[in-house]
Amino acid sequence: MRSSTILGAAIALGLAASAPARGETLADALVLAYENSGLLEQNRALLRAADEDVAQAVAALRPVINYTLRGQYTNITGGTFETNTSTTAELNADFLLYDAGATRFGIDAVKETVLATRQALIDVEQNVFIQAVSAYVSVREALEIVSLRQNNQRLITEELRAAEDRFEVGEVTRTDVALAQARLAEARSDLAQAQGALQQAIEEYGRVIGAEPRNLAAPRGRPQIPASISEAKAIALRTHPDIRASQRRIAASELRVQQAEAAVSPNITARATLGIDEDDLNDRFDSTESVGVTLSGPIYQGGRLSSGIRQAMNNRDAERANLLSIRRQVEANVGNAYAILQSARASQIAVDQQIRAAEIAFRGIREEATLGARTTLDVLDAEQDLLDARSRRISADADEVIAVYQILQSMGLLTADHLGLGIQSYDPAAYYNLVNEAPVVRSEQGRALDRVLRAIGD
Repeated sequence: MRSSTILGAAIALGLAASAPARGETLADALVLAYENSGLLEQNRALLRAADEDVAQAVAALRPVINYTLRGQYTNITGGTFETNTSTTAELNADFLLYDAGATRFGIDAVKETVLATRQALIDVEQNVFIQAVSAYVSVREALEIVSLRQNNQRLITEELRAAEDRFEVGEVTRTDVALAQARLAEARSDLAQAQGALQQAIEEYGRVIGAEPRNLAAPRGRPQIPASISEAKAIALRTHPDIRASQRRIAASELRVQQAEAAVSPNITARATLGIDEDDLNDRFDSTESVGVTLSGPIYQGGRLSSGIRQAMNNRDAERANLLSIRRQVEANVGNAYAILQSARASQIAVDQQIRAAEIAFRGIREEATLGARTTLDVLDAEQDLLDARSRRISADADEVIAVYQILQSMGLLTADHLGLGIQSYDPAAYYNLVNEAPVVRSEQGRALDRVLRAIGD
């Protein structure tokens, strides 16, 4: 463990507690996490890929134009020696006239899937923010624990000197000195562990936030949360992205059932063909133009279409059942988050009382030890009790901050917009609006899309 590096980082971070200059706030860290998150970028790209599914589905309602160019060289041997070169060019245009709405149902199903994917992106955003809160608070907590352990080591060092001085004059035995020495060694070990935990917290902060922690200020104020669990649960059932995504998936699965049912109906397609044939041997040039309409439909496919309908229905039923499970999980998460918050706040109150009592006991026992009424072990035990109480207070404060943000996450409100971070949040509709009508590459809309993609890449 790089102790000098760790101590240097602790000293630099510790300036936040005393320096008058403005430190990095929790809101600053959340902004950095939002802007630097590779996970968010990944899921935004996946959402844009889902947007393209809409464009591809829409394209099925448009004419499909293909060309064919074919050249053939023929060498004829026999009574005469002849060669022939023929060339064929053909242009075909196919257009769907009627399919009982199957393609339209597919388009609408893909649109619902896109909306579900948008909700998944919101859930990823929430996870990024809760990790950022946890990373920020963990660095603050680890820093305070290091400071507490350093003070404890200094205090035990003083107790050891006092025990050695009293041993010199015969007031205590060698056992008292040994006890103080053992406790000092333990304090040094605890400090080393605390420094290691701080370094780990700093590394996690860098991973989540995308930058090193600098002068982290203590979190001030808390986001507003509902006063009651029932109110929070009601909000969560309306706004949580997991629930909204599930509802969209159910809508998509309903449309897939209709699409599967429409697949048993006949299709009507139109085809226009323009062909040109050139034959050198016969010195012939022919052109062909044709327009036709085709009616086609299934008669027997071995039960495949019926199976597809049943499969779509079962997928729909599975999505409905999944929504019930998600609703219950969301409600449970809200209740658990409130339980953690209540526990943390109750712990804060109890630990404050413990700290006050432990401080009084420690001062009294140390004074009594100077008069010979208490042993060195009594002093060390009292000091340890006070240290443990202060450590629990630091942990309770950290738990309380994280619990408030976990409540927001459980309601689906841990987002950049709801937190009011003052940054321009990602607009999932911007890309969709450029591609949902399936623009061609060389159109004006296609060129606008190219500019958007270049901007994203930069």
